[in-house]
Amino acid sequence: MSDRSLNRYPFYCPRFWHGMRPRAWWNLLKKGNFQVSPSRWPMAIIISIATVFNTAFTWIQGLLFRRKLREAELHGPPVFIIGHWRSGTTLLHELMVRDERFSSPTTYQCFAPSHFLLTQWFFRTFLRWLLPGKRPMDNMDTGWDRPQEDEFALVNLGLPSPYRRIAFPNQGRVDMEYLDLDNISDEDRQVWLDTLKDFLHRVSISTTRPLVIKSPTHTGRIGHLAKAFPHAKFIHITRDPRALFPSTCRLWRSLDAVQGLQAVTPDQHHDDAASEPIDEYVLACLEQMYAAFHAHRDQVAPHHIIDIRYEDLIADPIATLQKIYESLRLADFETVRSELQTWADTEHQAYQTNSHQLSTDEEQLLLKRWNEYFERYGY
Repeated sequence: MSDRSLNRYPFYCPRFWHGMRPRAWWNLLKKGNFQVSPSRWPMAIIISIATVFNTAFTWIQGLLFRRKLREAELHGPPVFIIGHWRSGTTLLHELMVRDERFSSPTTYQCFAPSHFLLTQWFFRTFLRWLLPGKRPMDNMDTGWDRPQEDEFALVNLGLPSPYRRIAFPNQGRVDMEYLDLDNISDEDRQVWLDTLKDFLHRVSISTTRPLVIKSPTHTGRIGHLAKAFPHAKFIHITRDPRALFPSTCRLWRSLDAVQGLQAVTPDQHHDDAASEPIDEYVLACLEQMYAAFHAHRDQVAPHHIIDIRYEDLIADPIATLQKIYESLRLADFETVRSELQTWADTEHQAYQTNSHQLSTDEEQLLLKRWNEYFERYGY
């Protein structure tokens, strides 16, 4: 998606940064050297105004939900879905929460993480029309109640995150040390983990069920998450890199065009000396996150983690989900089989994935840079 596509994306649709409070918003702008493109000034003005309301709503929520916030806890061990972007994590997330015994952070909760307990009823009831029907990077449905990546909540709460690159894409990669949490201070790591826990506790107040949490960024953080959530379960999904690579490049171009505070042209995505080519960014991210994942995976008990393949999930979602439930001992699978079978017979049959083609040079580059991924996961 080029920057021209932004003109077709509804101007009123919320962007990732709408849920920020003033300090987080100021820090985001400051770290981006305030280099907001003129075409994005209206977006920046709207977000600036929204930060005031976010602060007021947060203060009111703190008063009205004081006791619940103080006593909040998780309702059972969380289940983390991890894997590289475009590996099927979103599809698996959607399928898992069809089981009403589980819940997940929703799109609204991740976009308004500071005050959703107070305000989510209003957006769910009156402002459903604010979101487009489909995500801009693929064919997945959207909605305030759809499951969402908690990484967006953490960005809105002011934590460092590689996703900050989306706001100022011309500046290249940022906060890469937070892709695995290995090379930051113990104090900064604890702040990050405490903020994540506080957010999940607020979600648990709303859902009162065990959480299924999905963020590709958690892949390299597996060791730290396993320590912070000792009984957590992990579902790791892989996909053929020949499809993974071009699909992820498309993802970032799409998000840059729709969510960025800077206008990005196709040339800037490839040739601008001030920015890093998207291709190199995608290559580097997988290398870093999987180096950490493979280094720390043994910190998770074998019966608390399972590997699945995107190709198997697409070919037979029912069998794949049953394998997950039985391996991780999540719950009785037969209870949810009928619901999933209905989905497989209707929505799954109609869903079409985007097609991608690699040049010979691109495939050779992948085989060189991602060789361990190819060999370890049988691609």
